[in-house]
Amino acid sequence: MLAIVMAGGKGERLMPLTEFRSKPAVPFGGKYRIVDFVLSNFLNSEIMAMYVLVQYRSQSLIEHLRRAWRIGGRIKQQFITVVPPQMKAGGGWYEGTADAVFHNLNLIEDCSPDLVAVFGADHIYRMDIDQMVRFHQERRADVTVAARPVPLHAARGFGIIETDTTDRIVGFAEKPKHPKPMPYDPEHAFSSMGNYIFETDVLLKVLSEDARRGGSHDFGRDVIPTIMKKEPRGGL
Repeated sequence: MLAIVMAGGKGERLMPLTEFRSKPAVPFGGKYRIVDFVLSNFLNSEIMAMYVLVQYRSQSLIEHLRRAWRIGGRIKQQFITVVPPQMKAGGGWYEGTADAVFHNLNLIEDCSPDLVAVFGADHIYRMDIDQMVRFHQERRADVTVAARPVPLHAARGFGIIETDTTDRIVGFAEKPKHPKPMPYDPEHAFSSMGNYIFETDVLLKVLSEDARRGGSHDFGRDVIPTIMKKEPRGGL
């Protein structure tokens, strides 16, 4: 399994903390950085192959990862590697989360994993990712999306997932005016955490298709809704 950690966000709502550093590099609790939480979750779930994609004001983050996260060396499949933007042919930076992964598809192809986890680096949380992997495999899904319940009255500020009673995704809306509640709890809605597990062949295909279209090239806004319009082999 390969993990791709999206750590290039500006974090404009955290200004002035992000004036000179990216959001994942913001200090937390005196000695940690926000990025430490997702890396710790992967490490404690025994997922040891991680690429960290950086972009905005990344030097502080790169230095922190160099000092604080040294794993691997002798074992090829265990590493935490920082990946700066690879300037594409037309110039410019990544145009969205899906675009960032698309321009590093060679890293995925070189590792040839069965599953690819694409996680954000701007959450403060504890998660057993292995549990999510087991859920994904048991449901024989193409894609699995991590979500957490939020009160329905506050759900307008999030990407909201609509599911049926079997936890299959049947709708996705970014900051909807009328969010759909959870099927077994009318007072709460499922908020996407922006953390995904993909079957590798599915990820390669959908990112290549997304790159040929215009738009924002975002996983939540573009890729996931596009996958839902098709008939998945095992579910979403």
